[in-house]
Amino acid sequence: MMDEQQKRPTSDHGACEAQIAHLEATVVTLQQRLAALERRLGSSGGKGMPGNKPAATSRPQGEGKPRQRRAQGFVRLRSAQPTHRIRHAPAHCPDCATPLHGGRVVRTREVIELPATPVQIIHHQVMARRCPRCRRTVTPVLDLGDAVVGKQRLGLGLISLIVTLREVGRLPVRTIQWYLRVVHGLALSVGAITAASDRVATAGQAALSQIREAIRASPVVHMDETGWRQNGVNGFVWTASTPTERYFVRGSRAGAMVEAILGDATAGVLCCDGYAGYHHYPGRKQRCWAHILREVHDLTRLYPEDAVLRAWGGELQALYADAVACRGPDAHARTQAQHAYEQRLVALCQPLADDATAVHGRLARTLLRLLPDRFVFVADPAVPPDNNAAERALRHLVTARKISGGTRSPQGTTTRLTLASLLGTAQLRGLDPLLATASLLTAGRL
Repeated sequence: MMDEQQKRPTSDHGACEAQIAHLEATVVTLQQRLAALERRLGSSGGKGMPGNKPAATSRPQGEGKPRQRRAQGFVRLRSAQPTHRIRHAPAHCPDCATPLHGGRVVRTREVIELPATPVQIIHHQVMARRCPRCRRTVTPVLDLGDAVVGKQRLGLGLISLIVTLREVGRLPVRTIQWYLRVVHGLALSVGAITAASDRVATAGQAALSQIREAIRASPVVHMDETGWRQNGVNGFVWTASTPTERYFVRGSRAGAMVEAILGDATAGVLCCDGYAGYHHYPGRKQRCWAHILREVHDLTRLYPEDAVLRAWGGELQALYADAVACRGPDAHARTQAQHAYEQRLVALCQPLADDATAVHGRLARTLLRLLPDRFVFVADPAVPPDNNAAERALRHLVTARKISGGTRSPQGTTTRLTLASLLGTAQLRGLDPLLATASLLTAGRL
């Protein structure tokens, strides 16, 4: 019995030593793993563990660069001057019910509201008065040129609002009719709303002619066309635009439309796509590179396994990027650079010109056929390498065509395209569409 009691402490002591040894080995393993993680953290350049946000480090106060002040504060600005003030103040003390007076403003909350403004029906009454001395009846001459045009009853502000909602807001006639009835309590027929647009288009014919002449005199003109049905008959809307003018007209897709829009002007550079209707333009042309690169992208998606096509497309994109980045010191150097890029394009496309098996052979032949029209933007920095300006000008008409299919009459087409030209030009020039419409009605100009 005594021997068993003497052996038990010895066995318990051995078990404790074994557990301690196991824990020490675990500590050593964890220390090694921690050191490895710290090395990974240090090799990431101070950005933290891969896939995680960098840990926030606190700098001692006074160390490091001071925070750079922003040129503009990105906070919600309040209105400069409120139109109404409503004060909320306690009338009595909640404990002893003593009346309270005076006080100070401790907090302000701004609420912006747009009240529904009822329509104003104004009767201009012309009164005749009789002179008691000479017995003559005097009637004043009514001049409302600053309020209304002609003998119509819709005021300048109302017509400007209707036309702006129609052309700039892109609202259908029925929606404008609903808005006037619900918000302003004004009931107008569809015909009255349509007639308001016709009046502005008629009043803006002189301004439209000025826009066309300004486009003809511009050193760079963008042109494009899109389909437009009139009373179910197919046709095309053409646009000519500059940084400050937009002009729209409907016709066929024949190349004669280019002459009808630009007239005899040949001094400007014509930015266009690869459509053959632009070939006979006698002046310089810059063919759109965005169309070329888009076609390369479509071919690559259509033939993803064609390594030759993929490599050729990469070289063509690199050539275009080099040409865009080219900035010659003078006109002679830029002209030489243009010829150099043309030779690079020939070297890239000539091997494919007679290759009937290459899927991009047709595109290469197109690039060679219109070679003088590819790098005009290198010689002339004012010319962009694409025709995006014309496509942006047509975008809202394309959207309207997809919804409505076009217009129903020649008068509707003329009104729609005239307003697109006038208000599109006003927006490019930074003019308020409402004020521009009123100026067209009163003065016939933007």
